[in-house]
Amino acid sequence: MFVQTEITPNPNSLKFLPGKKVSNDIPIEIVDKNETNNDLIRNILSINGVTSIFLSDDFLSVNKDEKIEWEDLKHIIISFINDYYSDGNEIVLDKESKNSQIKDLSDVEKKIVQILETKVRPAVARDGGDIKFKEFKNGVVTVSLQGSCSGCPSSTMTLKQGVQNLLCHYIPEIKEVIAI
Repeated sequence: MFVQTEITPNPNSLKFLPGKKVSNDIPIEIVDKNETNNDLIRNILSINGVTSIFLSDDFLSVNKDEKIEWEDLKHIIISFINDYYSDGNEIVLDKESKNSQIKDLSDVEKKIVQILETKVRPAVARDGGDIKFKEFKNGVVTVSLQGSCSGCPSSTMTLKQGVQNLLCHYIPEIKEVIAI
């Protein structure tokens, strides 16, 4: 098995592509190894300098402390991924979650979620991250950035010039987009 890596706009995040299914659940970021029983996730989060792991359908993004170099981490992470799949595991997260975002949303909120899902999420996924709708109140959309996007130096520019401009274009009620 050959695990590929891709750099992301965030210098403290690296995208790992195992060439196999990673998750059939909604994208999720895990920062504490005690939040999961999965051996791969626990092993990666146990590495000194690793701060979080983000799992999507076909990749993992690993975030690190800025004081640690990727050369000190990359090979052990790849080794853990190879060992995990070599042991016969077919997927890292194998569960189906119902998307809780579609609860009792207003029409404007449903439009926001639809635009984020179809126009924004694919772009941020290419960079190893994710964006999730949290709230729309008084013209302000609140989102959560995960994976490579959290802590990325260019995420503020992407949020304001990309996401905010896009949402304001389609939904005039929106005045600002902020991340929590």
